[in-house]
Amino acid sequence: MEEHKIENIELKYLTVDDFEELKSATLESYGGVLNSYWKKHHIERLTNIFPKGQVVIKIDGNIAGCALSLIVDYDKIDDNHTYADIIRGDSFKNHDSEGDVLYGIDVFIKPEYRGLRLGRRLYDYRKEICENLNLKGIVFGGRMPNYHNHKELTPKEYIEKVKHKEIHDPVLNFQISNDFHPVRVLKGYLEGDTASNEYAVLMEWDNIYYTKKSKKASSVKTVVRLGLIQWQMRTYNSLEELMQQVEYFVDSVAAYRSDFALFPEFFNAPLMAKYNHMHEPDAIRELAKYTKVIVEKMQQLSISYNINIITGSMPELIEDKLFNVGYLCRRDGSLERYEKIHVTPDEAKIWGMQRGHKLQTFETDAGKIGILICYDSEFPELSRLLADEGMDILFVPFLTDTQNGYSRVRLCAQARAIENECYVAIAGSVGNLPNVNNMDIQYAQSAVFTPCDFSFPSNGIKAEATTNTEMILVADVDLSLLRELHSFGAVKNLKDRRKDVYDVIRVKE
Repeated sequence: MEEHKIENIELKYLTVDDFEELKSATLESYGGVLNSYWKKHHIERLTNIFPKGQVVIKIDGNIAGCALSLIVDYDKIDDNHTYADIIRGDSFKNHDSEGDVLYGIDVFIKPEYRGLRLGRRLYDYRKEICENLNLKGIVFGGRMPNYHNHKELTPKEYIEKVKHKEIHDPVLNFQISNDFHPVRVLKGYLEGDTASNEYAVLMEWDNIYYTKKSKKASSVKTVVRLGLIQWQMRTYNSLEELMQQVEYFVDSVAAYRSDFALFPEFFNAPLMAKYNHMHEPDAIRELAKYTKVIVEKMQQLSISYNINIITGSMPELIEDKLFNVGYLCRRDGSLERYEKIHVTPDEAKIWGMQRGHKLQTFETDAGKIGILICYDSEFPELSRLLADEGMDILFVPFLTDTQNGYSRVRLCAQARAIENECYVAIAGSVGNLPNVNNMDIQYAQSAVFTPCDFSFPSNGIKAEATTNTEMILVADVDLSLLRELHSFGAVKNLKDRRKDVYDVIRVKE
């Protein structure tokens, strides 16, 4: 069939009126094998119980292909089922409008119309049904029409050779190229299918947009608004003055209905001016005495302003050991703590800062997040472990004094977004503190980074603040785009990892 001769292609619901033409098209497609076509009462039943699942492609008014399907409760289907088990004779009793999986029971394209990618249209339509009806995915028993030429191979060996392009199987090759993956081999699936030696491959396509039905009133958002605070270092006469500025910024980003407020690393350093006459290790330990109160106040702000606050980081004393830590203050009142794993040489040498050990993701009402403090973002293994736990957004509070120090954080953050297929938000401080030793000047440009693919900015930059200027940065990120990227991206950094060659693992504590 020459494509330029086609005047009209349309996808239509199958009706009983199509029966005679459907019968003829089926016989042509299956080589004239008797009893290979559906009877009229079958079509009546299918179009009655699930009309949207039965479609035909018509070219210039003539049936060129067909796809039939049922909805099933997959937990009730035996792992080693047969085709007869699914269709249950004339009744199609396995169809369950409250089921969770679309089961394909037939699909064909007439020989004269093959090569026009019409089969892909039918599969794309099935995928659309799954998304619209919120089904987990599509399954069906795929034939192996060339298996009879390779009976010396087990079905598993045959499938592997097809996957590696060592054997051409038109059905399996087509299904794999359309994002279906083999789940298991079904023996005795279709009686009389001698070409496949009565074997079939259970093929599956996962609906990445599926959400489990819940009776809860709340659900995780898909479009999340981030509020980043690019904090100006300035002199404060008291903790109360500093907290007034904190509340001002929380109020500002909350007014834009942000889901998160991100503060920088050591944003509370101005309070050390009072202790500048002390040695640096003593001064920062005095600063650590404010941490508990600041966290309590920010926890209250997260509730009153209905926003999740990431407190940046602050020094904290535990059994007389100094750590660089921060807190996630959820708007439901709950509190989580995180630690800086890698302290910089300067932190260790001047302040005696200890290395942390806690690394985890955090569930929130706006996605699963990870938090790495400044230098930690420059170690890709940490964010990879968080990505393996399903992290959607990585937050990086930072403090850098020079442009080259900032560039290390920024470039590594951008790399983390690409390699982990997630969003990365960084927030830092600007200005200077002439009355605080070891905290003289700061350089920052807060930003939100994305993967680099068609659904995202081509340069991977969602938004960025003005360099070295006190301000807030508000940006929306769409978590559903990440789900699509994981499965359909131009490249798949997470899925394509060669875990047979290398892996990143946690050391047991």
